[in-house]
Amino acid sequence: MNQSSDTRRGIPPGILIIRKLRGRDWSFSTYRYVVLLVTFIAYACYHASRKPSSIVKSVLDPDPDNPNRLYPWPIGEFFVEKESVSNGEYRVRDKGWAPFNGKDGTSKLGEIDVAFLACYSMGMYVAGHLGDSLDLRLFLTTGMIGSGFFVGLFGMGYFWNVHAFGFFLVMQMAAGLFQATGWPSVVAVIGNWFGKRKRGLIMGVWNAHTSVGNISGSLLAASVLEFGWGWSFIVPGAFIILGGLMVYLYLPAYPEDVRFSSGQPLEVEAVTNDEEALIEKERVEVETDGGPQHGSVSRRSVGLLEACRIPGVIPFAMCLFFSKLVAYTFLYWLPFYLSQTEIGGEYVSVKSAGNLSTLFDVGGIVGGVLAGYISDKLHARAITAASFMYFAIPSMILYRFYGSMSHSVNIVLMMIAGLFINGPYALITTAVSADLGTHKSLRGDSRALATVTAIIDGTGSVGAALGPLLTGFLSTLGWNAVFCMLTAGALIAGLLLTRLVIDEIKEKTSRTIPVSNVQQSFGASIHGYAVSPYSIMESSWSLKLLNDIGLGYMSVKNASNAHSFGYSYIIHIYVVYGVEELMSDSI
Repeated sequence: MNQSSDTRRGIPPGILIIRKLRGRDWSFSTYRYVVLLVTFIAYACYHASRKPSSIVKSVLDPDPDNPNRLYPWPIGEFFVEKESVSNGEYRVRDKGWAPFNGKDGTSKLGEIDVAFLACYSMGMYVAGHLGDSLDLRLFLTTGMIGSGFFVGLFGMGYFWNVHAFGFFLVMQMAAGLFQATGWPSVVAVIGNWFGKRKRGLIMGVWNAHTSVGNISGSLLAASVLEFGWGWSFIVPGAFIILGGLMVYLYLPAYPEDVRFSSGQPLEVEAVTNDEEALIEKERVEVETDGGPQHGSVSRRSVGLLEACRIPGVIPFAMCLFFSKLVAYTFLYWLPFYLSQTEIGGEYVSVKSAGNLSTLFDVGGIVGGVLAGYISDKLHARAITAASFMYFAIPSMILYRFYGSMSHSVNIVLMMIAGLFINGPYALITTAVSADLGTHKSLRGDSRALATVTAIIDGTGSVGAALGPLLTGFLSTLGWNAVFCMLTAGALIAGLLLTRLVIDEIKEKTSRTIPVSNVQQSFGASIHGYAVSPYSIMESSWSLKLLNDIGLGYMSVKNASNAHSFGYSYIIHIYVVYGVEELMSDSI
């Protein structure tokens, strides 16, 4: 159901203080950097608070049957540290934590994960619609403080000596609901401040917050694990609460929130033919015409059904379902897999496994940036995402069968797998969601950034819940069964984008470009008929030639004629191009 909201928002308190101290306001570009930094830190805190459960799995449910011979790795004791080693044997410090240390302990850990992710995915749909209707700054602040509170309560179960499965289940469910506020909000804020120009690259770099959060969360949880597993939850929970306060103080969710108090218009960067400059120009015109002041905004929020009808939303949402199934299985189970798998004849400690798993996210950072850059260059989001998913299949197979050869091989293959797995996941949840949330099919002043983001990421989060749950059961059959599930998920994710990939290929191979009057008239005189625009078959040799002479891609109106006259057209274009260059030089 469509709603209209007329929301009057105030300037963030921290920015008001900075204005008074500086005596003047920041430029529009500076505000963009502030928004990027604050949202980056905010969502890094979200992901950091999700990592403790994967780090403490082997403490809650230890496996005493492994020989667990432990030696330091060549990369140093930061990643692999000798812990409780006596005569070369690794000793399990305790027998785990009830109710997770029984025969069904692995399944219970999987149920805890799926409880969190199920509530996260369900809450996402509601949070997205609320994000388009409420003040994003206050909404995000509430979500972060609530998330930190319940993550901390989960850790308090250690100090309160709680062994009731229901307690841990409820804490994870509540944390999942509050965590759902994060992603739709931060993507909507970025979409409010940035246009489509270089959106893939900008968001690819910005999306490194996911991996940075995973890495920092893993290192933080592992560093305090020796003091008791409860601290592994309490410390990240405290950090996300502090992050929520930072958002409240310094995040301008909309450009309208931070207009100059003097009434002067916002600066417009001198960028020709730039969509962002046009947006800012329109905003300045609204201000000078007596538009709404200081964050008074009238905007029609888009309902879930209307957002689902935006072309591309459903295919990308279903693709993300399987993409996040794969990514979140690694997120929640990779440390456990590393601690339970013999690598180069050795087993690593729980703390070392947590530290090592961060290298998967290092590869994910590179993958997110690379996917964004490639999609910007090709102007093809679906082709890029599908290609990465297909490459993820052999990377996971290689990691499973050759990752145990040696420590170095494991690290390299882990990072490669992280690159191809997290690349499309990052692209779809950022640039694709922002593109579709401002799609041309949306009429009037409607905005669907948070709603579309919620639909896509919410659907993906269902897969994220399913992956760890299935892993909890499949791991009892052996890790080969888990990797079969992961490769199948990556394959299906790529296939779901097939229609969009075909559409993008058709669009590129039938693109028409304008040509100059000189080329049109000269072409007519040579061939005896007008060719406007020229038609030429887009084979590999013609594409290269057209790029070399700066004409780009041309449409194929008649493939058979283009094939027959292909070579004469090439000669013709060279002649026309040469004559036009001579004429321009003489002028």
